[in-house]
Amino acid sequence: MNSLPIVARKRSVSESFVLDSSAVLCLIQNEPGASLVREALPLSCLSAVNLAEITSKLSEWGMDNRVIASALDPLQLRIIPFDATQARACGMLRQTTRRLGLSLGDRACLALAANLKATALTTDRAWSAVGDIATVKVVR
Repeated sequence: MNSLPIVARKRSVSESFVLDSSAVLCLIQNEPGASLVREALPLSCLSAVNLAEITSKLSEWGMDNRVIASALDPLQLRIIPFDATQARACGMLRQTTRRLGLSLGDRACLALAANLKATALTTDRAWSAVGDIATVKVVR
């Protein structure tokens, strides 16, 4: 009896991810879902708005700039500038996401994911309702 070899699923070259602030914080704190974020890192980017959110949160937790850099730098995150095009796309999402309580950072991530035709990674389950904007994967 011939059996077919088991072949691991390879990611397509075009598959990419945009990380929400919550996904990066999940990774830094090694929370449930961190392994999924870690696996996606080489194919991921982050909006500059989300970097500001992450830095703000880590600062609130008492970390200084040096400690924050030591937490983020090893991740080698590709940061995408928040330009006028991204700002307008983010602003246009306000009406459709208002009922879900999505923040400016959330909308910046979604707008970037939609623009790049990438999958947004988040820990926020409310994002499950925004599949018509961008592909979303909730990591926990």
